[in-house]
Parts: sequence; C-alpha cells; structure tokens
Amino acid sequence: MRIEPFTLNASDGKQIYVHRWLPDGTPRALVLIAHGMAEHGARYGRLAEKLCAAGCAVYAPDHRGHGKTAASSIELGFFAEKNGFLRVVEDLHELALAAAQEHPGCKVFLFGHSMGSVIAQVYIGRYGRELSGCALSGLPAAPSAPLAFVGRMVAVLGAALRGKRTKAPALDQMSFGAFGKAFEPLRTKFDWLSRDEAEVDKYIADPLCGFVCSYGFFKDLLDGLTLAYSDQNLAAIPADLSLYLFAGSMDPCGAALGEFEKLRARYAARGIRDLSARLYEGARHEVINETNREEVMADLVAWIVARL
Repeated sequence: MRIEPFTLNASDGKQIYVHRWLPDGTPRALVLIAHGMAEHGARYGRLAEKLCAAGCAVYAPDHRGHGKTAASSIELGFFAEKNGFLRVVEDLHELALAAAQEHPGCKVFLFGHSMGSVIAQVYIGRYGRELSGCALSGLPAAPSAPLAFVGRMVAVLGAALRGKRTKAPALDQMSFGAFGKAFEPLRTKFDWLSRDEAEVDKYIADPLCGFVCSYGFFKDLLDGLTLAYSDQNLAAIPADLSLYLFAGSMDPCGAALGEFEKLRARYAARGIRDLSARLYEGARHEVINETNREEVMADLVAWIVARL
C-alpha cells in the first residue's frame, strides 16, 4: 500500500486536502470516503488498509471546515459563505471525476459516515448513476419539524447577529452534547462514539476532532439533512444502485431511536433492488472504531468486493 495525499483544486478555487491510499497493484475499484462532523479523513486509515488489501484505491477528502482543508482554527467548523452543504457535495463529485481519470475503467463506490452519510445521500440523488454502490453508516435521524425549526432559527439568528463563522456552543450542546445522555454516568463527553475507551481518548486528543462548529455550519447541515431525507431526493436515487446501511444498535445519533429501520424501509419502498442492512448489537456511533471493528470492516470490504 502507498500513501499519497494531494490537494484538489475545487472549481471555486478552494484547495481540498485529500488522503489517498493506493494498493500495490492496479486498483480493482475506487472507494470515496465522506467523513463525519468535527473529524477528518485521516481517521479512516485503518479501513483504507483493509480496502487496499482487497485491491481498492481509497480517497478521503477533508471536507471544508475540517482537517487539513481548514486553513486555520477559525475555519474549523465552517463550510462556505453560500450553499455550504451543496458545495461539499460538489467537492466530492469533482474528486470522484479526478480519481476516475487517474484509474479509468474502475467501478466507484462511496462510503459516508454520520454527517458524511447525509452528504452521500444527497450525492446519490444527484450522481448515483455514476456509482456502483454506496455504503452508509452512523445515519443521523431525520430532523423532526419542531427541532429542525428551532435549530435553524438559532443558526440563522446567530449567523446574522454574531457572524456565520462564530462558534455555536448552544447548537453543539443540542447535537453532540445530547448524545451522551444514554451512557451516563459518563467518563468523557464523547463516550457515545465507541465502547473502546482508547478510541474515544484518541478522538479527544486529536486537535482536529470534537471542535465546536459555527452558526453557518449548523444552518448548512440542517439544510442538508432536510434535503437528504426529502421525498424528492429519495425519488432521484437510482433503483439499481447497490446500497448498504449499517450502524450500532446503541447509536444515539439515529439507530437507538429507531431511525435505522425507518430509513431502510424508505429505501425498500423506493424499490432499491440491492439493499443490504446490518445492525451491530451494542455498538455505538463509530462502528469502524468499535470493539468489534474487525468484523465491521470485514463486512464492508466483503460487500464491495462482492459487487466487483
């Protein structure tokens, strides 16, 4: 395996940092990874090793406002001045086109985790016909009307009064802060991520993880959630696109609330012909960093390989 990161020049001039892992031989497939909120692409290196061993080339961008794409701490947790969520979707598509040029003829798969699963759902509504499959993990709950309204109002007012780039601790508490309640008494505020304490501690120690996002970001994210779970987006997803949904049964972000089964049922009703779903009993939000991560990663790799 070769590790060859690079910078993608997006169509609006923004420099997007991309983690790239390449197999020793000619790739059999390309896998794009869309990471979650307040983390970055390098955290998927362990999964990339497994995928490379199976002959896949792996590309994981640091989304705008995240990782090494954020030019400074001020940029952490801020997408863009305008249409930030869709801009991130377009970044991912531009990366997919560039990767396909590097490896012509390869099938392309997309894997999105948490916020990345929301990005991926909008992506497959727009560009699903260019993919051979899409895997989604840590799926957030669809926003309820009252909560989405309150959250969006706080985000809009905060952005107008204090600035789009200003950190929004109240909204952070409504999201990340609320997820730990099911696991009280807490050792750390991020116990909801994984049962593996070492993995939680690594996340906390990483200066590019767990930061508070901005008012502008939360507005963009709520817009993205609304779009991802809309009937219009669902109808636009190709019925012949292979989909794999997986999550921990104790994920407070969605599965523990019953949202995993609701989304699976929606995709089934849409007529997705190759739909797979797996809940890992007792696992929390970051299933690829869970105590049973070897099983989780092996299942994901096997799902991709079976579609080659």
